[in-house]
Amino acid sequence: MGVIEVDRARARGPRVIPDRPWADPVLDEAAAAVHRGVLTAGVPALTATRGDAEIRSLRVEALSRAAAGYEHVIERLISHDQGNPDLWLWLGRTRIEQAWALKPDAKARAVQAHRLQAFHAAMESARRPLLIAASLAPADPVPWECLMWLALGLDRPRPDKDSVWSECVRRWPTLFAAHLARLITLSPGWGGTAQEMFAFARSTAARAPEGSPLPALIPLAHFENVAAERSPMSRSGWFSFDVQREIVSVAGHWTDRRLGGVHPRSIEAHNAFGAAFYVADLRRPARGHLARTGGRFSRLPWSHLGEPQQQFLRACGRLNVITN
Repeated sequence: MGVIEVDRARARGPRVIPDRPWADPVLDEAAAAVHRGVLTAGVPALTATRGDAEIRSLRVEALSRAAAGYEHVIERLISHDQGNPDLWLWLGRTRIEQAWALKPDAKARAVQAHRLQAFHAAMESARRPLLIAASLAPADPVPWECLMWLALGLDRPRPDKDSVWSECVRRWPTLFAAHLARLITLSPGWGGTAQEMFAFARSTAARAPEGSPLPALIPLAHFENVAAERSPMSRSGWFSFDVQREIVSVAGHWTDRRLGGVHPRSIEAHNAFGAAFYVADLRRPARGHLARTGGRFSRLPWSHLGEPQQQFLRACGRLNVITN
């Protein structure tokens, strides 16, 4: 890119692709079609993921968010193919995503009891399709990962949360989304403690395979810890020198390169490290990670700072990051 092109790119600002933190053109096309109401486009995208839980987890999460409001269409697809585990999984995760949209603000729960009841009912409705998906594909960890989010949303007793976590990781020990769900389950904001959350994040990062995004649990844990005390977070004074040193060390040992290509969740890891370095005012590593997102920001950890797209754009603007 020449000087003139760089100037023009800076004038336009960073390219932003909202809520699509992946490098998966098949998923891009499928999610766009599902968002338009063409849900049949999502079926082959899910079917192709059988055997690769990382891609399957990512695609069902994305396609379920795109399918919010189209639950009845998935139910109609199931009526014609009741033995398809992909459809049952999709239905269950879509109900979870729809339920989260109903969750009342913590400060408003006392005056929104009816909405909290609706949230619990919507979340509970996801259980049956997920259990059917698990029974139809016994080796698939993704229904169990989805059940982890369900247990979190319903604030189930700790043994219930531990049980679905165990079922998931014995099927796929390094599944990123499951480890993220576990991290949040253990966080002080969700009934856990900072001690057990950090112990989990650090032990997971220490044994992560090369190229895995699991080391990004370290900055995400620090965001969760601070968010439990105050939200939204401001940039100044939140990450101590010791915290910064830990994140720098973890990031320095992490690479997104691995045999078989870049991990499907690597862009989420770049978001986590980039946001952490931005908050710490470590400009050079922040630029490096944010540039590698390609403008594809994730909800976490930007939502801890405010509205995710606004916060991502603000960071890129202040750091002069070009993602065009």
